Amino acid sequence: MEGLRVIPTRRHGRERLYVCLPDGRNLAWYDRETARVNLLGEDHEEGVLTALGPFLTGPVSVGPPPVPTPAELARLSLHPDDDLAPNRPGEALLVGLERDSGPARRLRPDPRRGALAAERTVGEALDRMDGAGWRALHSIPLPGGDRVHHLLIGPGGLYAVHTLYARRRRVTVADPRVGLGRHEPRLLLRRVRADADRASHALTAEVRPVLVLVGASAVTVPAPPREVRVLTDAEVETLARTGGVLKPADVEALYAMARDRNTWARL
Repeated sequence: MEGLRVIPTRRHGRERLYVCLPDGRNLAWYDRETARVNLLGEDHEEGVLTALGPFLTGPVSVGPPPVPTPAELARLSLHPDDDLAPNRPGEALLVGLERDSGPARRLRPDPRRGALAAERTVGEALDRMDGAGWRALHSIPLPGGDRVHHLLIGPGGLYAVHTLYARRRRVTVADPRVGLGRHEPRLLLRRVRADADRASHALTAEVRPVLVLVGASAVTVPAPPREVRVLTDAEVETLARTGGVLKPADVEALYAMARDRNTWARL
């Protein structure tokens, strides 16, 4: 069959090559990760394989698309207004700044902008872990006005990640207090643990708390905090090195549950 086009795409960290007719209709797609050509119609198998020939580097399986998993069906049935997956890192802060940017001239920088920069830094690092089988959600709203800054789900389990903007400041972590520069220490670790506990309740799975210090000039931790993992922004991607807890199907099922706004409204 002549005139077939091969169009590369990348979604959720996975590369696919779509084979299309000249009018744009899809005939098949090739998933590099699984080495499988998914045919939408058996009549076009020969033409599809010919078009993909230059892109195939080894043996591949050929057949109809796999049956959707329960997690995929749940995602497809989710109303767009209830889907948290499109949330950008710091989504709630972005919306707040758009609604009220504050006075044009300020004696001190707006603390929301520093917090937004921190959440963006951490969120981008978490999103880069997608190709390793991890899924990240950002700015998850909780009843009462609180929110989970980031939720990470992957082979190593689930993590509720809280970010703290600490640019050029010394940070002292003395459970349950966190001291930032010369400011009075805050009981921040209680909040970090509480967010993880609420996430555990919503997802009926263990969610471990993580505090990420962004831009700190120095970090002092006299004793490891109870349950909470403390990282700098340069160490965020070390979370991807953990594994052996969740299978890929479990990751997708939990991700499908977590991205549904209604999951969190029940808390």
